[in-house]
Amino acid sequence: MAPAQRFLVVLAALMGASGVALAAAGTHVGGGELARTASLFLILHAAALIAVCAHRAGPWPTLAGLALAAGAILFSADLAARAFLGAKLFPYAAPTGGSLMILSWLALALAFGLPRPAAPS
Repeated sequence: MAPAQRFLVVLAALMGASGVALAAAGTHVGGGELARTASLFLILHAAALIAVCAHRAGPWPTLAGLALAAGAILFSADLAARAFLGAKLFPYAAPTGGSLMILSWLALALAFGLPRPAAPS
């Protein structure tokens, strides 16, 4: 496994663990719907990132996966800050993270949907 993919899998595992911890905190400490949404985004995107790395389709899916991870982390961190601190992470953090996730999913669609160039013979 390439170093970038290894990093992405470790990051995905940490996102999954953070999502579970955030769900527990949201339930027991009272983060409400914002904490549940942040948790869901972390867990679902963590699973998607592991699938991207398992495919080993080249550098483009890995780059799109890194952007997807950044978007999910940014989006979820802003929701968690709102839920537990009562304040935004920084202005436009959630919309920026959400937009990055959307663009990353589209990049993954292109990376996996376009034909791969033939290997030189």
